[in-house]
Amino acid sequence: MDIFVLKCFFLLVLHTSTYPAAAGRERKNVLFIMADDLRTSLGCYGDPVAKSPNIDQLASRGQVFLNAFAQQAVCGPSRVSMLTSRRPDTTRLYDFNSYWRVHSGNYTTLPQYFKSQGYFTMSAGKVFHPGIASNNTDDYPYSWSIPAYHPPSFTYEKKKMCKGKDGKLHVNLLCAVNVSEQPGGTLPDLESTEEAVRLLKSRVNDDDPFFLAVGFHKPHIPFRIPQEYLTLYPLDQMTLAPDPDVPERLPTVAYNPWTDIRKREDVQKLNISFPYGSIPKDFQLRIRQHYYAAVSYMDAQVGRLLSALEELGLADNTMVVFTSDHGWSLGEHGEWAKYSNFDVATRVPLIFFVPGGNEAGTSTFPFIDVLRESVHSIKSGKVRSRLVELVDVFPTVSYLAGLEVPVQCPDISFQVELCTEGENRAYAAPQGRSERTPEDVAFSQYPRPADAPQENSDLPDLKDIKIMGYSLRTWDYRYTLWLGFNPKTFQVNVSDVHAGELYMSADDPGQDKNIFNNSDYSEIMRKTASLPQTVGLQMRMKLEFHYLTAGMKTSRGKP
Repeated sequence: MDIFVLKCFFLLVLHTSTYPAAAGRERKNVLFIMADDLRTSLGCYGDPVAKSPNIDQLASRGQVFLNAFAQQAVCGPSRVSMLTSRRPDTTRLYDFNSYWRVHSGNYTTLPQYFKSQGYFTMSAGKVFHPGIASNNTDDYPYSWSIPAYHPPSFTYEKKKMCKGKDGKLHVNLLCAVNVSEQPGGTLPDLESTEEAVRLLKSRVNDDDPFFLAVGFHKPHIPFRIPQEYLTLYPLDQMTLAPDPDVPERLPTVAYNPWTDIRKREDVQKLNISFPYGSIPKDFQLRIRQHYYAAVSYMDAQVGRLLSALEELGLADNTMVVFTSDHGWSLGEHGEWAKYSNFDVATRVPLIFFVPGGNEAGTSTFPFIDVLRESVHSIKSGKVRSRLVELVDVFPTVSYLAGLEVPVQCPDISFQVELCTEGENRAYAAPQGRSERTPEDVAFSQYPRPADAPQENSDLPDLKDIKIMGYSLRTWDYRYTLWLGFNPKTFQVNVSDVHAGELYMSADDPGQDKNIFNNSDYSEIMRKTASLPQTVGLQMRMKLEFHYLTAGMKTSRGKP
């Protein structure tokens, strides 16, 4: 048996080692839950501060992917990338100002695929990024059987709703409120949960399977949340980020100046210099307090939704997905918000629950009221350590629900409506074999308008993008190149290198010590200069990374 056949046989074993083949399996309903700007600040991800008992409970029943990464750390591009299983360079969406079906290709989305297979598809809250990026319809009627629901109270999210010490209302970052005093006596995520439960009730007696996507707005800013959740995180028990300073060797192009934070009235009063001025420590602690409180508030909505799923008798035939569009910096590297390639901005929670195996008579998802009950640590279910990406969600959900997995996309797939640039992750390594393999790589990218931080650095319009930061995450390193980019042709100039970053996980888990060496990279560019133009950027970066790290191992005397 030749090597190629052996490899194919091994991959077949991997893909069938956990779940039976899709053929002949009963199709499952899908409850797809997405948070907004949620990093892995959850109890089930080992965060000692977070109080997230309902998501932790879900994790205890399912598979928890510890190392999942978004493809771009900003809402619109990440959500379109995840839901089409195409990378940003294929969707060509790097901002919020274009609709992929018109701008790049008529790509089939995850809910659209389920709809084509006979599912009744529904959306409540923020699933696609609203506006131009989803054709001002949340991609209806392509993706949804009925128009998507948006909570009416969200119209107040950017208005003066936050009561200050002066007794007046402001547009603040920190905005814990008395819900009864808010318009309609409610908040967006409360409304989305109520609508999602109503939609679940409408499907109880229907024979067609359903796909319900529920997008929660929190912990996205502003932190307009019920004020009682702050009591879970006493300010005197909060701590600063372990690395609150801008790293000395961080390239200027890599820094995000958190402009959206600066625009809030309570932050403007701090008179922080642009772009590197730091937020006063007492205010940093309050930001961190409010973020964690927003996480607990969102967790409660997840709990309400899951308990309703069970009470309606739907939990036994509904798979549940929980994830986020990207992470959020809480002061690490002197940065706040998303808009970067660091782990804190790109790493996300990813949890799959597939029904089956629950003991008769036991409750799967009892609601845990974090405000009234003691929170105990809950052990996660099947913990998966391998590196995965959000483009993997589409093929994995398809397989677990009982549908065929879309085929792999060709290198150029603008004319291909249905394919995936991700992988089906619904399998585990054979017993005794580590999931940690050298082939595991996750790719992310982020655009910049200039080498130095400026007002639009965090979210440049397509026409203003001059540089694209491509980042490769392996088990041991994060390797990022900032390359010249032409927004008219969407072409990357691999010889126009503006900056580089290389972080070693073992010595520098916070990614604060950039060990990228320009002279070493110049030598590597000479070695790869003869590569044909047909070699894609990802493969080119993998080769460069191999040369870079091989040289480092040699210099350290490692084999």
